[in-house]
Amino acid sequence: MGISVENVTKQFGDFLAVDRVSVEVKTGSLVALLGPSGSGKSTLLRLIAGLDLPDQGYIYLTGRDATYESVQKRGIGFVFQHYALFKHLTVRQNIAFGLEIAKQPKAKVRQRVEELLELIQLQGLGNRYPAQLSGGQRQRVALARALAMEPQVLLLDEPFGALDAKVRKDLRSWLRHLHDTVQVTTVFVTHDQEEAMEVADEIVVMNQGRVEQVGSPAELYDHPASPFVMSFIGSVNVLPSTAPIFQHVGYDAAGEHVFLRPHDVLVELLPDPTTTPARVHRLIHLGREVQAEIVLEDGHTCVAHLSREQFDRLQLKGGQRVHVKPKEARSFTNVDARSLLVS
Repeated sequence: MGISVENVTKQFGDFLAVDRVSVEVKTGSLVALLGPSGSGKSTLLRLIAGLDLPDQGYIYLTGRDATYESVQKRGIGFVFQHYALFKHLTVRQNIAFGLEIAKQPKAKVRQRVEELLELIQLQGLGNRYPAQLSGGQRQRVALARALAMEPQVLLLDEPFGALDAKVRKDLRSWLRHLHDTVQVTTVFVTHDQEEAMEVADEIVVMNQGRVEQVGSPAELYDHPASPFVMSFIGSVNVLPSTAPIFQHVGYDAAGEHVFLRPHDVLVELLPDPTTTPARVHRLIHLGREVQAEIVLEDGHTCVAHLSREQFDRLQLKGGQRVHVKPKEARSFTNVDARSLLVS
């Protein structure tokens, strides 16, 4: 089932949560709604689910107007951040709950529950209660319960937000594998850029109730349409266009600010006509790479990411004099200073 959101607006009192948003979700795709808190992503998800109704605009499911349809008629499965499992029911009973309410034959319910236990890799744990499971296991049960009714669309609202970093990482891979197996059209909300880029086919970047850009993870990272997208998708240094680091390479900025990815800051020990002097302020070891905080000759600070091989070659130390230049940079015309801030 494809989803089409056309010019949808939703306001709560004086707060404009969603402002004339239009989005297309292809049938069978896995799409992330990504943005900071208050950007409108969860409200948009609730509008698609029918949990809230838009003030204006339309929502189409497989071409039919579902704007004011009830939740039950939309054929949608919804998973919240906090599991919402029934504590007094076993894993099997939680997964079977919707099927039993729909008065499905008992044999069909048993078969469907066992299929889903295998799908979520919790065979043998069907008789346990939620309190006997880890957070990651409980979230998998919540997903299985949502899939039990064979929904045409699966909506996930910050599904891994309550879990620790290691479990989140494991569940990302699991969710991607699950989607590739069941092929249900899936939309999930997250504020975690890495999570969205690792899992989604396409990302909808939202800010202040509007869509900033829609594209694949590679498109958003390599070709950001705005300062906000560039600042939100991956790390970035924001420097004035007059900074000496850009003058030595003849960079012609389109605006007052230039955006420079940390991995595009080249660090050398010896000067050449294209470099500018700098000083290493601090080194942070991040495992596979080293983050160098560097103070430029005009006093501005920028961050450079060095591979272990680069760092081993340079043998940098705090306070050391170095020479830097940009490998690639980007600037935008008509930049509002507020767009440089990511809340």
